[in-house]
Amino acid sequence: MNTEVISTTQTPDVLVRATDLARTFDVSPPWLNRVLEGKPKLLLRAVDGVSFDIARGTTLALVGESGCGKSTVARLLVGLYAPTRGTFEFDGQDAHATFNTREGHHLRRRIQMIFQDPYASLNPRWTVEDIIAEPLIEHGIVTDAAALKQKVGELLQSVGLTPLDMLKYPHQFSGGQRQRISIARALATEPEFLVCDEPTSALDVSVQAQVLNIMKNLQQQRGLTYLFISHNLAVVRHVSDTVGVMYLGRLVELAPKHTLFNTPRHPYTRMLLDAIPDMRQTGRARTPVQGEVPNPLNPPAGCAFNPRCPHANDRCRNERPTLHAWQGIHIACHAVEEGRLS
Repeated sequence: MNTEVISTTQTPDVLVRATDLARTFDVSPPWLNRVLEGKPKLLLRAVDGVSFDIARGTTLALVGESGCGKSTVARLLVGLYAPTRGTFEFDGQDAHATFNTREGHHLRRRIQMIFQDPYASLNPRWTVEDIIAEPLIEHGIVTDAAALKQKVGELLQSVGLTPLDMLKYPHQFSGGQRQRISIARALATEPEFLVCDEPTSALDVSVQAQVLNIMKNLQQQRGLTYLFISHNLAVVRHVSDTVGVMYLGRLVELAPKHTLFNTPRHPYTRMLLDAIPDMRQTGRARTPVQGEVPNPLNPPAGCAFNPRCPHANDRCRNERPTLHAWQGIHIACHAVEEGRLS
């Protein structure tokens, strides 16, 4: 178990702190089936001991292949899942304990989420005005009808839309415009922390850039703190201050953005970066991402990456590496620690 808290910046003003955060799901067949077939319970460790800090006003990006636990971390941080182990502190208070109290309503105002699919996250039967006004009404922020209309119009303008759009329905907008509406809804409660679960993955590249620029501008204007989930490393390079690389529910490398992209250390991080096409490096030998992610219901012993790692030895196959500080970054790799990587 790794309980070391990983700071993503030298700034002491930590807003978000996850400590040994874990979530296990019971995916067993029904009890009677297991009794008749003599099978044990099946437990899926979607997140297995993740620790990090995010300073106020900065962005931590989590990257990794599908199924590595990124979205589960996002849902843990907004209270959609309760942790099996570990804690999540927000502004110095235990967030999951607070979610279940009277103060939890106020805490949820300060933490909001932008979902991945703008086609599924907006109610098709509501107008844009109803969609954005809902959190304002629910939290008692605005009650007067005229003031509510004005506030919704201001929120739409803040994301590059117009107050006239509030009378329309979601099906009348493109994917990028729908995601702007989702951002406006998330901003309605004036949150301090936004959890962004692949907010641009369903959009065209040119539209992605527009949405990302809006999010960057809003962060500068409002001092927002982001957890940004993505599998697109080009997007991560644009938006993040610090990058955490996840593999099979665990962080394997955590480093400042420029350090990670210029000098990646973990073999898995190197594989991910080598897979990015680069016209300037034509002819350079490239290491393709090899193999498949192991079955999370039956992960390999030792380092979870060892079946795909060209540098794995007996220690890697038997001893699980822990995330620890090493030359200005945090990494979980025996090969890096022992100097076996060139």
